[in-house]
Amino acid sequence: MASNKLLRDFPPVTTEAWETLINKDLKGADYDKKLVWKPAAGLAVRPYYRADDLQNIEHTRSNVGEFPYVRGTRPNNHWRIQQSYCACADVRQANARALEGIAKGVEAVSFCVSRDITEADLRLLLGGICGAASVNLEACGGCGIGLVSRAAAALKGLGIDLNNVRFSVDANPLKMLTLTGNLNKDAFDKLAEAAKAAEGIKNFCSIGVSGAVLHNAGASVVEELAFALNMGSEYLAQLADRGIKAGSIASRIRFTFAVGANYFLEIAKIRAARLLWANVASAYAPDDERSAAMNIHAVTSAWNQTAYDAYVNMLRGTSEAMSAAIAGADSLEVLRFDQPFRQTSGFAERIARNTQIILKEEARFDHVADPAAGSYYIEALTQSLAQEAWKLFKEVEEEGGYITAFREGFIQEKVRASAEKRNANLASRREILVGVNQYPNFTETAGKETAQALKGSRCSCGCECKGSEGCCGCGCEKIGEPLVQYRGSQAFEDLRLRTEAAAGQPQAFMLTFGNLAMCRARAQFACNFFAVAGFKVTDNNSFASIPDGIQAALDAKAEIVVACSSDEEYADAVPQIAAGLGGKAIVVVAGDPPCKADLQSRGISHFISVKSNVLDTLKEYQRELGI
Repeated sequence: MASNKLLRDFPPVTTEAWETLINKDLKGADYDKKLVWKPAAGLAVRPYYRADDLQNIEHTRSNVGEFPYVRGTRPNNHWRIQQSYCACADVRQANARALEGIAKGVEAVSFCVSRDITEADLRLLLGGICGAASVNLEACGGCGIGLVSRAAAALKGLGIDLNNVRFSVDANPLKMLTLTGNLNKDAFDKLAEAAKAAEGIKNFCSIGVSGAVLHNAGASVVEELAFALNMGSEYLAQLADRGIKAGSIASRIRFTFAVGANYFLEIAKIRAARLLWANVASAYAPDDERSAAMNIHAVTSAWNQTAYDAYVNMLRGTSEAMSAAIAGADSLEVLRFDQPFRQTSGFAERIARNTQIILKEEARFDHVADPAAGSYYIEALTQSLAQEAWKLFKEVEEEGGYITAFREGFIQEKVRASAEKRNANLASRREILVGVNQYPNFTETAGKETAQALKGSRCSCGCECKGSEGCCGCGCEKIGEPLVQYRGSQAFEDLRLRTEAAAGQPQAFMLTFGNLAMCRARAQFACNFFAVAGFKVTDNNSFASIPDGIQAALDAKAEIVVACSSDEEYADAVPQIAAGLGGKAIVVVAGDPPCKADLQSRGISHFISVKSNVLDTLKEYQRELGI
């Protein structure tokens, strides 16, 4: 009653009234440019949402566990904590490590195994694990089709109750097509045979679909979602043509999505994925409606991880894990914070594992199913994302499906355009990776071991045994150009590694003078700017005079001297600084002053500001310094 009385004291405000006030405050500025966020092509996120925005969203009328499953596929929010282990070299050791992880809270294990692993070795690998945790197998350097029948036989040979087993094999020729451009002409015949071998085991997912390989190639959230659906649809169609019922296929597909940094957008992505897949699968008229319920494994973003200031990866992983948990993923893996540059680390495994345990045991994220339900923002975002992904999905289907679209370069073109845009945003710092293109650790160095590790390729579990030439085992045909997997920070890491490899560390010296507030602000900006490339930065409070600053810079033998002050003081001071240094250092002006053209006419050509392309500018300074 008190709540109702409170609401009566505040009369409702119409959307029109809100919009009128907002436009008044904008004072003629463009509403769309100022207030509408466009995280991906076709998506437009408004500055606020209201109850009215939910009126035409049909999925808000469904309950948890009901078709189309946007609100989740189960009555609770218990997800399985996954950790990955490399079993390519030693299955006994991998088994021991997995059992240790299970004892410490792991609920799902994923093994990277040799493509030709034997049934006997699989039994050794799985001993004591099945029933205690769910298991996923990934073939190192291959699509995993051959693993399915061997894994099914190994499970039956363990003498355990198969009804209590939850198992999956990442048999995924379309993932290998995406990674390598290769496709075995018999892949789907073999996949159909493999799927039949697993039919006798209730909870055995014999097909994998990876949206993560799209995400880690720089794809937008819309592209990751749409193209993953196209992969799933391709499997349904191809195997249905080979006599396997769509309902049987759909219930045995395990989707893997990466979880990026856009917190609410990633929540919406997973919810939208369930909605759209339910529509795709139901189009094949399965006998059981539950066959259209999507099985989702989530993994934190490898694209988003950094090698420098790597402890920040713990924070990134936590935020990303929260998105996946709130969205209702069935299982989740938090990548180790040191995965970009270290093969294995007990400490990093513990942190990754405990991140999820805290979310469950202390933050209680697993206690409420679909906690995002009813949020005006997330529900509207889920609907918008679903609509845009569905448009792109249909576009690919009209092209003839995933394989045809990949052969024609349609998918690569879309993903590469998104990747180039993201790369440009990082280079200009419109998108921030803390510790890499902004706020770097000034004193950090990678060291030879880390530098060497960054040059190698790694498997999803972090091991170094996986190349990029994997295929279905034989008879592969090159039908398209692969999507390159990379991390967003790599271009900046390469920049910094070049500086570290150079003889002597170049120094950027802050020549601060004049207006104290402006010189300090610009010195801090310039220090961050040059530290991104691993340059030694020497900051100074404020010199009493310009000659004092010049002399200090000469004494420091700095290769770069940055003039830091207010715009008004640059016209006279910067030429004086250049003359005093006598060509012994590169003179840089911090800012974009009105006198820039005049300074350029007097031979001052280097300026840095918030408008600068940080990556290209620092590469140019390296070139001038012979690095």
